[in-house]
Amino acid sequence: MGDAFAVLNLRSSPPQRHRVRLASVLALALSGWLTAAPASGQAAPAVSDGVVKLGILPDLSGPYSSSTGGGSVLAARMAIEDFGGSVLGAPIELVVADDRSNPEVAATTARDWFENQHVDAIMDVAGSSPALQVQAIARNRNKIVIINAAGAERLTNEACSPTAIHYVFDTYAVAHTVGKEIVERGEKTWFFVTVDYSFGYDLEDETAAVVKANGGKVVGDARYPLGAPDFSSYLARAQQSGAKVVAFANAGTDLIKAVRQAATMGLRQSGQTVAGLAVVINAVHQIGLGTAQGMMLSESFYWDMNEGTRAWSRRFFDRLHQMPNSLQAGVYSATTHYLQAVKQVGTDASEPVMQAMRQAPVDDFFAHDGHIRPDGVMVHNMYLFQVKTPEESHYPWDYYKQVATIPGDEAFRPLSQSQCALVRKP
Repeated sequence: MGDAFAVLNLRSSPPQRHRVRLASVLALALSGWLTAAPASGQAAPAVSDGVVKLGILPDLSGPYSSSTGGGSVLAARMAIEDFGGSVLGAPIELVVADDRSNPEVAATTARDWFENQHVDAIMDVAGSSPALQVQAIARNRNKIVIINAAGAERLTNEACSPTAIHYVFDTYAVAHTVGKEIVERGEKTWFFVTVDYSFGYDLEDETAAVVKANGGKVVGDARYPLGAPDFSSYLARAQQSGAKVVAFANAGTDLIKAVRQAATMGLRQSGQTVAGLAVVINAVHQIGLGTAQGMMLSESFYWDMNEGTRAWSRRFFDRLHQMPNSLQAGVYSATTHYLQAVKQVGTDASEPVMQAMRQAPVDDFFAHDGHIRPDGVMVHNMYLFQVKTPEESHYPWDYYKQVATIPGDEAFRPLSQSQCALVRKP
């Protein structure tokens, strides 16, 4: 697909609509007029350009293509279809571009979408460096961006934005799931293999801080460039360190290659626990249970947790022939949450939609009793899983056993510690 835009028109082209200026929309909102539902068959005049246009920037061809890619696009499309393909009498459109986990590509695309394509909101960006750039661009143009695939906590900490939401996970939550729980199990010495950019730094720094705070020790680390072809030298250092835990602060194809090489080099057989700090189920599927068995990981969603997760995931599987990961499930949930807010406030203007999204709980198959804080964090439970052995797996995609549940208020950074300028400290 490259950088070409794929426009998915889910209904026939609408008649011309009147554009309404944001100032008028806000004035009407204050008067309470916008709470009234539009007349049947009529497009709401508060919908800009007569269409609610959403964008998504997954990695379709780069290192995170297996984690986001076509699955994230499908999740957004399913959410739009399940919503009925329209809101407030206006059609919902989805535009897609490959960000290739490249900040310049993502930034150029976002500017074009906001300035020329009249995109109202972006439902995801793959990679933390691209996400940081897109989030800043969206803020300057008063546009909404929801981040599902990128994990850097700074997105809602020092770089927080009034028009951004961090939905699925962040590096702080991962650290306080994997780091804390594994140290409490008695595995106290750690070595990190870390991808050399903001996402990797945040994963390592946050997890290392948790390890130390709980009585553990970091005995070393090795940083490598994104897309490295070989991990043997980094893994040799990890093996020689004698650390009980070798933690991979990376994701996508890098993680897959690193775990495979770790198995070849016998890290698990020598008594070292492999911890993946940003593992999704697609990676485990590609690695294989025989190789990935025993790996510890943190997730916010697993397809086989309950009837709700299974029902949606089977629909997803029927169309893509693979089970969804947490990032893709998050895209569906976030897109639905956004559209519900548009419907509730009667406009696609950013300020009232963001306010409605913050006020409404997130309670669906992805998260129960979730809520969006002033800093943009969507707080929900996190889970510690261990990859099953082949003997423990009884059917296709039966890969995880749940080890612990970490309540959202414990998993995510407390607001009292936030560096976000939007947060008022007591």
